Order: sequence, then C-alpha cells, then structure tokens
Amino acid sequence: MALANRKLYYWTSGNEAEVDFLLSQESGIIPCEVKAADNVKSKSLSAYVSKYKPHYAVRISAKNFGFENGIKSVPLYATHCIE
Repeated sequence: MALANRKLYYWTSGNEAEVDFLLSQESGIIPCEVKAADNVKSKSLSAYVSKYKPHYAVRISAKNFGFENGIKSVPLYATHCIE
C-alpha cells in the first residue's frame, strides 16, 4: 500500500513531545519524524521509541539514506519509498 493511501496518525505526550506521523503496519506501529533543517536530533522520536519500543522508526530529512540506533533515515526526495 502506498503511503498516500494510508490513514496517518500522530502521537503527543501532552506539551512535551510530538511525533509527526504514526504508520500502521502488520508488524506494528512505525513512528515517523520529518525534519526540514540540518539538525536531525529528535527528542520526541527518542521519547516515543524509548516508551513503546517499535521494531524501527523513520526519520525523513535532507540527509541521505541510513540506519542507526533503530532509526531508518530517508531523504526528503525519497518519501515515496516508504511503505
């Protein structure tokens, strides 16, 4: 299923943290954070991962593809690759 055809949700922990999108898959919920700036550190994504322990998380940013500490990095131009 393409990302465009999915229902998108977000997560918040009150006023402290917010994850931009939660993607529902058969394997579970995947948190997805979007960063437009060069600074890709995300306290909110880290808080979600620490609390709910998803199989992995996704960060969309200007950085290249990568995988580190359970976070898949996807460049902004390649969001169509997320399934």
